[in-house]
Amino acid sequence: MAYIIHRLFSMAITLFLISIITFTVTNILPGDVAMMIMGTQSNPEALANLRENLGLNDPLVYQYSKWIIGMLTGDWGNSLLFKMPIGPILLQKMTASGLIVLLSMIIALALAVPLGVWSAVYKNKWQDTVSSSASIVGVSLPDFFWGIMLILLFARALGWLPSSGFVDPGEDFLLALKHAFLPSLALGLGLMAHLTRMTRATMTGILSQEFIRVARAKGLAERVVVWQYGLANAVGPVMTVAGLQMGYLFGSIIVMESLFNYTGMGWLTYQALLNRDIPLIQATVFVIAAVVMLINLIVDLLYPFFDPRIKLK
Repeated sequence: MAYIIHRLFSMAITLFLISIITFTVTNILPGDVAMMIMGTQSNPEALANLRENLGLNDPLVYQYSKWIIGMLTGDWGNSLLFKMPIGPILLQKMTASGLIVLLSMIIALALAVPLGVWSAVYKNKWQDTVSSSASIVGVSLPDFFWGIMLILLFARALGWLPSSGFVDPGEDFLLALKHAFLPSLALGLGLMAHLTRMTRATMTGILSQEFIRVARAKGLAERVVVWQYGLANAVGPVMTVAGLQMGYLFGSIIVMESLFNYTGMGWLTYQALLNRDIPLIQATVFVIAAVVMLINLIVDLLYPFFDPRIKLK
């Protein structure tokens, strides 16, 4: 419990610093929010009244304190672009992006773990060369390249999957999966490369340890030695990298959702930046940072379940 309290306190401090940075950066961006709302041909007096009503003339310290208090009390303000409260928008978009992030991680782990183990078992052989080459290709090529190739293959050439759009999972879950699969696969291929390299490095070290040699000397089957003894000890480091890569996913999702016109958090963040929707920019950045830190906390709390030797202090 002390560990959880300490981590939550650290998260609160980090989010506080992120909120200051986000608020500062969004307020020094060029452009006039009031003019973007009313247009360049608007009446100067009307513009001045709108600035006053939006609180743009207030000192920045007062604006920040008002914003952060509203965030803590659940009043996240209204989006200047969508003309509606920000809270419901974020909830819908987080659900949409959460589906992509979850599918991406499942795809990445399903590919990376077998490839990494295979590469470690056959170290310095042709199997290792094939696996390592696949990882290098995955790391070298950007996610949007995979996205474009997948659209051309599965949407345009084969017509198996839709190339764009979003469907609410609550309305039609199967159709929602079809729309989310291609962007998830594109993100998963990039993430797979990183996790494959991590799995290989970890498994290579574990398979050279004394307890593995003892297990083999006892006559245990090689698959038991590799998968039950070796991989069980490699789960921790792989989980750590997978948790850290959540930040990578939320960063890449902006490009991927824009490419597939998938209206999730990435698409929402891009639209907010494009239209200088300051309240929405601040809320999306804050929420994404909070979600990434929460996921990493959950990953850390899962360590003892996979390796009882680890004690959280």
